[in-house]
Amino acid sequence: MMKKRYIFGIILLGLIFQNHISAQDSNDCMQDLSIFAEYVKVKNYKAAFEPWSRVRANCPDINVAVYTYGERILKDYIKNGTPEEIEASKKDLIQLYDEWVQNFPKKKNKSTVGDVISSKAQALLDYNIADLKEVYNTFDEAYTKDAASFTNPKYLYNYFKTLYDRYKEGDSEVSMEMLFNKYEEVSEKFEIETTELSKKLDVILKKEDGGSPLTSKEQRNKRVYNINSKAIGTFLSNLDAIIAKEATCENLIPLYKRNFEENKGDSVWLKRAASRMDSKECSDDPFFVTLVEALHTLDPSADSAYYLGLLNDKSGNADEALKYYEESITLEEDNYRKAKILLKIANKFKTAGRRNSARSYANKALSYQPSLGRAYLLIANMYADSANDCGDTQFNKRAVYWLAADLAKKAGNVDNSLSKVAQRTAESYIGRAPSKTDIFTEGKEGAVIKFDCWINRSVTVPKL
Repeated sequence: MMKKRYIFGIILLGLIFQNHISAQDSNDCMQDLSIFAEYVKVKNYKAAFEPWSRVRANCPDINVAVYTYGERILKDYIKNGTPEEIEASKKDLIQLYDEWVQNFPKKKNKSTVGDVISSKAQALLDYNIADLKEVYNTFDEAYTKDAASFTNPKYLYNYFKTLYDRYKEGDSEVSMEMLFNKYEEVSEKFEIETTELSKKLDVILKKEDGGSPLTSKEQRNKRVYNINSKAIGTFLSNLDAIIAKEATCENLIPLYKRNFEENKGDSVWLKRAASRMDSKECSDDPFFVTLVEALHTLDPSADSAYYLGLLNDKSGNADEALKYYEESITLEEDNYRKAKILLKIANKFKTAGRRNSARSYANKALSYQPSLGRAYLLIANMYADSANDCGDTQFNKRAVYWLAADLAKKAGNVDNSLSKVAQRTAESYIGRAPSKTDIFTEGKEGAVIKFDCWINRSVTVPKL
């Protein structure tokens, strides 16, 4: 009995001692956490390194700052350290990302695994410490495990770019079909991120248009949304540019024909194939009809109805085409996808020379998505193209360009990804509008000029 009590006492003392050590470690970690966090805030990464290292080793799950701030510390060593420190920090950064996923896979109950692993993949690429296959597989792991938090536009672009580079290097594991499928997948992800940003920005734009002043938080958010929108626009444009070299009708049509029988029951494959052929102007090929009919039979949807409208347009059946276009809009439930379909239809009408209809559909698109800057650009371009058809004098004809320039500026204001294009376009139109000398000579300062052509709008001549 005494022996049992003795053993129990030893165990109890051990537990008390262990708890004391754990509490002591925790207190030390909290103190070191506070110290390194303050150093990181003032960018004194050298001083932050030792207390951060102790916390990382002893209390890896105490706070996510171990990883968010640790990433900054190691990146600074990679940038400014000695050759030995640089090489060691590169390897340590990769290890840090693995520890991050293990200890803090969530933030506010939402997974961050895709974000962290894609950051790891980007580091492998940036610091040239893995081959293209490993980099791609790491990006793919991030996307497969958690696409929702894989949102960085640069990383999404490089996810595809690494696969494209493998294809161009002749990697036997990467087929043209695999390349196109991944392009469609990543493009759709970009579209999702663009829509999410647009939804947030549209709330602010509607408030502004209603004449209500924005709070400081809303102004700050608007700047952030615009920056992110511009980044997405840039990397999506880069993505389209590299696939354009491969996605020619000469490559697409034989590929889709070859794989049609195997995939004719797959609505996602059919939609992607039809979308790619449409965007690359391959829709004149008879196989496009085969694709669209198969899609509409399998899954009557907004997409299939739009393509049927397109086919009737090409056949000269304008009324039937419009019926399918309207059906497409009715079938689509998501307002942002509805806006994109409306803009597509507007572009088709513009190409056909039906400017009034094109403007009507562009304005409908804007009613669903106020931040759809391309709709404003489309209308601006049509106004500019109509300059010679509107106005009874040379001065009044050229005054149309002021109207066009205003809409081009509006495009850049609502969609920061178009800011450069919109600015160049607006400046071009202003350059064609009457000069200050013309305004003075004609005595038109402050006059209101009405355009009685299809534009049916007016513009006020600028004051000198």
